[in-house]
Amino acid sequence: MLKSLHQALGTTLHAQSRRFIGVPPACLVLLLCMMLPSSAPAADQLTVYSGRAERLIKPALDEFTAKTGIRIALLSSGTTELVNRMKAEGSRSPADVFITNDAGSLELARAAGLFRPLSMREVERAIPPQFRATDNSWIGLSGRFWIIVYNTKMVKPDQIKSLLDLADPTWKGNLAIPNAGSEYLQAGVSVVRASIGDDRAKKFLEGLRDNAGTQVYQKSSQIVEAVAKGQVALGIVNHYYVYRHLAAQPASPVAVLMPDQQEGGMGAIMNVAGIGVLKHTPRVEQAKLLVEFLVAQAGQKIFADLDKEYPLHPEVQADPALVDRKSFRAAMVPLAKLAELRAPTLRLIEQVGMR
Repeated sequence: MLKSLHQALGTTLHAQSRRFIGVPPACLVLLLCMMLPSSAPAADQLTVYSGRAERLIKPALDEFTAKTGIRIALLSSGTTELVNRMKAEGSRSPADVFITNDAGSLELARAAGLFRPLSMREVERAIPPQFRATDNSWIGLSGRFWIIVYNTKMVKPDQIKSLLDLADPTWKGNLAIPNAGSEYLQAGVSVVRASIGDDRAKKFLEGLRDNAGTQVYQKSSQIVEAVAKGQVALGIVNHYYVYRHLAAQPASPVAVLMPDQQEGGMGAIMNVAGIGVLKHTPRVEQAKLLVEFLVAQAGQKIFADLDKEYPLHPEVQADPALVDRKSFRAAMVPLAKLAELRAPTLRLIEQVGMR
């Protein structure tokens, strides 16, 4: 390190020597050190690794910057890619905060020792315990439900009661689904497995595979578009894709069906987007300010109003267009369990031959 400093000083000294003729040597060294580029990130900036689409998280981060002056350097990529990247980078990672759209991935990152537990009264007050890690090393920010989107000209809502109904041959050629790499699909199938067992879950996946055929999509927005255009009658997506579509195209013939509410049904499949603070970050206080903003009512309202997600803060209301959260029940599988369920779920998806 000293050698590098001496080399840098020598280079700078040579380039700048004529500017400092007559300056005492000790002062000259101090001046030149001040001129060298700093390798340490500024205290008023946080680096956020995000597995969420930028349009879903950037408005909240921009509002945080406007209120605190703390700038955000945002790196968006796939969740699995970012978790693997943080593991490889270790304590050298530039990331201060990780935000993503799947509780299972947050729990995997926690189990890998990437996050620091947070003791924050604001979190305890704002976010119910079922939506955060037991040690608060990750905290849920917003909720979404895996729902059935249907074309109102092609389907009557009483034709479907459960996600499992979509495996019925009746819907062959009329179903759109996410691809096998979708974290939404993986989390949803994990809950199905935990609720009904592997044998029935396998038959369910085989039915989805056969009924969807080539109607397999990388993006949930593409599934909603396919349903809206009548290319298929139904699809499986997170609820907010439908409501954002309707906000832009109110006359579109699509609607939401909240499945598995019948007696004995497993309940609607829920997941959360959430946040974790990296264990190694020297900017803990700034990172805590970001967490505090996102769990408080102002941050939660951004997720509710702009993203059409369900806020987790009990005092923040969801968009009135959404199905009233009090009118349906969620599946009972704990969010943290999604991590341990993932590997066998991936094996089952591969075994079935999902695309």
